[in-house]
Amino acid sequence: MIVQTCINGARGAEFHPQLPLGADAMARDGAASVTAGAAELHAHARGLDGRESLAPAAMDATVLALRRACPGTLIGVSTGAWIENDDQRTLAAIAGWRELPDYASVNLSEAAAPLVMESLRQRGIGIEAGLASIADAERLVSLDHGGRVLRILIEISEQTLDEAFAIANGIEKVLQRAGIRRSILLHGENATVWPFVERAARRKLSTRVGLEDGKELPDGTTASGNAALTASAVAIFRAGR
Repeated sequence: MIVQTCINGARGAEFHPQLPLGADAMARDGAASVTAGAAELHAHARGLDGRESLAPAAMDATVLALRRACPGTLIGVSTGAWIENDDQRTLAAIAGWRELPDYASVNLSEAAAPLVMESLRQRGIGIEAGLASIADAERLVSLDHGGRVLRILIEISEQTLDEAFAIANGIEKVLQRAGIRRSILLHGENATVWPFVERAARRKLSTRVGLEDGKELPDGTTASGNAALTASAVAIFRAGR
């Protein structure tokens, strides 16, 4: 049961003045988030042009900077298909990484997910199986029964709370029927960030917050940055113990 901080995601600089985009900025922000209580960090590397990148030059610099700033903290990255926009480039990039992250998220909704998962396994990188729908959960079960992933990432983008909770419930039912016993990290996005943090705390599941998922604090005000978002989530978890 942890709080992971997702420090930037696919957001652009206009989203928040403290959004960390360069490797050094991510390292400073990551260290502040860890001080605020983050147990893990999830980052999207950027190339010299400021765009998301899985290329070894961008990924190695980012992972190395985070490791130096946050020794002992698990570092995760994304493998989203939109980043390279080409499955073969994605696979070639993963094969070329020298500074390996501890884990990488794989979206089960993406066509190349099985190939990406196998590529990560060959490199010894843990897999966060990203499930955003019931169909994603059913696909994971059909692939390997979820037995070879580090954890299940239930990430809900629907903004109507009843609909979001219903999808999360449906995903969990699929996993339960299949007998999958991996740890679960549950999170929402934008309007549903804090309801899902509270749900995770009640159910003793892990969660994540950060500027990738939203910039508002529980009271609706704009957070000063990732450290403030992290501290609020940690407070909710502590209050629920």
